[in-house]
Amino acid sequence: MADDTKERYINPYTDFGFKKLFGTEMNKDLLISFLNALFHDEQVIKDVKYLNSEKLGEGYGDRKAIFDVYCENEDGEKFIVEMQKVEQRYFKDRSVFYSTFPIREQGQRGSDWDFNLKSVYTVGILNFVFPDDEYDEECYHHEVKLMDTADKHVFFDKLTFVYLEMPKFNKTEDQLETMFDKWLFVLRNLSRLLERPAALQERVFEKLFKQAEIAKFSPEERQDYEESVKIYRDLKNSLDTAVWNEDKEIARRMKAKGYAFEDIAEITKLSIEGIEIL
Repeated sequence: MADDTKERYINPYTDFGFKKLFGTEMNKDLLISFLNALFHDEQVIKDVKYLNSEKLGEGYGDRKAIFDVYCENEDGEKFIVEMQKVEQRYFKDRSVFYSTFPIREQGQRGSDWDFNLKSVYTVGILNFVFPDDEYDEECYHHEVKLMDTADKHVFFDKLTFVYLEMPKFNKTEDQLETMFDKWLFVLRNLSRLLERPAALQERVFEKLFKQAEIAKFSPEERQDYEESVKIYRDLKNSLDTAVWNEDKEIARRMKAKGYAFEDIAEITKLSIEGIEIL
């Protein structure tokens, strides 16, 4: 990430940046536009109400969940929207665990409740790709539901997980066709842009770029943003260091077994010069 003094717009991968754009009442039209684009207008949301993003378990000492953004639409359907900055070992488990909170809180006391649930959507914007080449390089948008494994039909359509592997989204400005494309382009590139691209002329993006301009922040907002950037950088650097050390250890083992340096470089992403001195 570039020096923040040279950036014009905030980094949406920071806690401050993400919640500034998507987690405030004054910017809820940005969230509505993003969600409608995400579901290709199949889920047309007219309004959202922000809900308490800190959810507690049912008993003392139970594990709690803190969502980046938690809201419901005018039909009472629940949306968890999370910016996942770095890879987490049990990310899928965490995602499923989080989805149980808006399910359980719909339970009504007494004998009259018929268990009819409102839909729950969990949206994960991932600043990493799923490990072990789980999906093709070109496949970055995943919509997951409970499915019957025999005939592949959707068994339960009220629980949906949407994951966006953002590092795989590499469309350029002239390739943007849909609102979905445009939103992913903004999330992927906002902090690197110096002005609003010509392809993003919709009113919602005009507002987004105004809200994201660092120079217009109050001194308190600027301080909060800079602290959020520091936390993001420290987290990312810690992960990068751990991955680099793991790659070096793999390279040492492959080198000891006589693998060609070119093969080692391809697998570990280390340079041949670096491999030679290990």
